[in-house]
Amino acid sequence: MTASDAATTDQETIANQSSEPDSGPLAGDPSLIGVPTFVVGSIALGMTLAGFVPAEAVGAPVAIILAATGIGQLVAALWAAGTGQSAVASIFGIFSGFWLSYGFLVLGLTHDWFGVPAESATATQAVFLTSWLIAVALLAVATLRLPAAYTVLFTLIAVALALVLIATVQDSVQLKAIGGYVVFSFAALGGYLFLHVMSEATGGRGLPLGRPVLGA
Repeated sequence: MTASDAATTDQETIANQSSEPDSGPLAGDPSLIGVPTFVVGSIALGMTLAGFVPAEAVGAPVAIILAATGIGQLVAALWAAGTGQSAVASIFGIFSGFWLSYGFLVLGLTHDWFGVPAESATATQAVFLTSWLIAVALLAVATLRLPAAYTVLFTLIAVALALVLIATVQDSVQLKAIGGYVVFSFAALGGYLFLHVMSEATGGRGLPLGRPVLGA
């Protein structure tokens, strides 16, 4: 075999390997964990904000948010990072931070973990909501090249955060309830996205997600 024949053989081998689907331990779609755990936490949060539980029962969704949603988002982020899906890992990592920090905020304020005086609780919540509102708004802008469903999802989350921020500062039960119903709207969109990724994972066609706002 000549050197040129050996080089051709090597190139064919590399091409065949690159065309084979990834079947390693991290193969697959991390959205299959990230999206449904996001949905269940959103439903629990929306029900709390909308007044399905008494106002003093602010910790009602924390078990779901910490044990299911926060951990689920973290698992999905690590899975996506392991497969080289940087954008997906970023999204799930961001929301892992949001849900976990929300759970710890509620637990910390209700159990006086952080030494925050009662009269400063509203300002503390405002700091949390403002910080995450800015982060999610940036995420919405950063996803303008993704299918429109994702941009709409993050925009709705930002709107919900803005409403809850205003409701918290003004101590408005009505605005907080409206924020809860906006949470239900992005939970419903999350459910649609879950049906999309599950359809693809089971051999079907994905659902329409809309054209990106910005082209390539």
